Amino acid sequence: MRRSPYNTDWIRRGTAVVLCLLVGGMLWGMQTASFADDAVDHYYKIPGVPAGPAAPAPEETVYQRYGSLDNRLLVWFVTQQHTYFGGFVLALPLFCALLEFLGLRTKKPALALRYDGLARDLAKVALLALSVTAVVGSLMLALFITLYPSFMKYMGGTFKSFMPVYAVVFVGESLLLLAYYYSWNRMAEPALKWVHAAIGILTNVFGTALLLLANAWAAFMMAPAGVDAQGRFLGNGWHLLHSALWNPLNVHRFLADIMSGGAVVLAYACYRFFTSKTAEERAYFDWVGYVFLFVTVCALLPMPIAGYWLMRSVYAFRQSMGVTMMGGLLTWLFVVQALLIGALFLGINYYLWQSMARIRGGERYQPYYQALLIVLTLAVSIWLTPHTVLMSPSEVKAMGGAQHPVVGNYGVMSAKNGAVNVMILVTTLSYLFYRRANRTMTVSWVSAGNLAIGALFAVGLLNVVWLSVYGFYLPAKLRVGLSSPQAMTTLTVIVVSLLINRAMLKGAVVHGPVQWGKIPLRGMIGLFGLAAAFSWVMGLMGYIRSSGRLSWHVNELMADVSPWSFTPNLEFAAKMVTLNMVVFWGAVLTLFWLCQRGQQPVMGEEFHEESAPVLEPASSQEG
Repeated sequence: MRRSPYNTDWIRRGTAVVLCLLVGGMLWGMQTASFADDAVDHYYKIPGVPAGPAAPAPEETVYQRYGSLDNRLLVWFVTQQHTYFGGFVLALPLFCALLEFLGLRTKKPALALRYDGLARDLAKVALLALSVTAVVGSLMLALFITLYPSFMKYMGGTFKSFMPVYAVVFVGESLLLLAYYYSWNRMAEPALKWVHAAIGILTNVFGTALLLLANAWAAFMMAPAGVDAQGRFLGNGWHLLHSALWNPLNVHRFLADIMSGGAVVLAYACYRFFTSKTAEERAYFDWVGYVFLFVTVCALLPMPIAGYWLMRSVYAFRQSMGVTMMGGLLTWLFVVQALLIGALFLGINYYLWQSMARIRGGERYQPYYQALLIVLTLAVSIWLTPHTVLMSPSEVKAMGGAQHPVVGNYGVMSAKNGAVNVMILVTTLSYLFYRRANRTMTVSWVSAGNLAIGALFAVGLLNVVWLSVYGFYLPAKLRVGLSSPQAMTTLTVIVVSLLINRAMLKGAVVHGPVQWGKIPLRGMIGLFGLAAAFSWVMGLMGYIRSSGRLSWHVNELMADVSPWSFTPNLEFAAKMVTLNMVVFWGAVLTLFWLCQRGQQPVMGEEFHEESAPVLEPASSQEG
């Protein structure tokens, strides 16, 4: 056979190489596409490019144990103390700014001096509490690095872009708080006082920003976002911050910090009331307790709605986590939490009723208290009723299902929301009675105004109850939507009734001043119990939120697989929360004692009625 004049070997070889490159490129492209498909946001389901470390493997999360020391309990204790003090540091500058603003707005010089003096005292305590917070925070960081190194390495690598921001905000708040306190006397002149108040507002802006950044870690651990299925950061910092629970957690913890900080001041006011040696000092600290109860209640009233928003977001992210928290392992903790919140509302109303002893004419409202107490007790009973509880297989078999045949029909969310809204409305009614106690209204439309307020409360209560009953006939996914109209009804009744009552009190005849310091001892004991309940419920709610992750450091991405790790039961959790609360209170009261060393007595003159706060315009609140 005649050979071709052309050598075709190189053609065949070249063709083979090209085919190999094409096939290899296709395979590489398929792998790249597969990699891109895997790099999808865990929550937002948006593709991204990995820019952070993957979550540690299970073998990296078996942590060393040092003798009989329980790592989790030690971190729990220190972290809770840091959270308490951090909330206290956030709340006190807010209180200081509020009191300073009230002092600037009032036209009564004596009242302005008292507002300003109390604000300055609290600012000094906040400065010492900030130091304690920094020390406890450093200890907490050292414990995390030592006891949970893989967890801190992953979280630090994922949030590394936010670390400088956190440091700048923390240093900024510290410097502003220093400037705010030490410039108090130098900026006492009216022309500079507003500048000083602006420094206080800026301090609170930095403190709030610090809270938002800290909440990003907690929200990420419960509902991670901004990372892929392997835990790798995908480069979008907003997604990393803005996880499913970040917004509700911000609102919930902000209100909780106000309540926690206010509760400690309440306890201090009670302590000083009991240990005061003069009537003037007792009157002053009676006033302080009243002011801070008002502030704390303002944070408490929206708290059930904020908590409902948080739990609704938990269910929206992962229904299994919500079931664990409200219908599984942590069910009875929610029952205890409900009991404490019910006790808070009962205690607030009891304090208001006992406060009538300060006011001449308050006895005319005594007949209404029994009816209000009956309504409160009924609402608390409904609020406590669980829908599902953790049961053994034999108990489930005996009942014929996971729900109790009687109680399970009434422990639905619409009924609970209705109960807490009723408690809020009853508390508002008690406050209206308190504001009217020593006055006789002189406006020509008194009867019409009382009829309007009565009709407003009646219609509001009927609407809330009707929505609660209507929820029994709706499926669960529709029932949860009834919380919004219930909350709007309650808010409308509160705002409109307060405005009508304020208008009716203009020009009222005052039967006598508020006799500060004349409250019965049982009223101040009840106030001290309220302070303890506030702090206790804050610690319990923090435990419930954290324990919803069970053994996960970062939910569904990073678990603690150490053989000794566990989720504490109700008894153990109650002991730890109580221990944390007692230690925190002891430390805070020590701070108060240190702040008062070498100071002059609080009361240098008689505490008159015109020196007391009124919390409403002076034209209608002379008492």
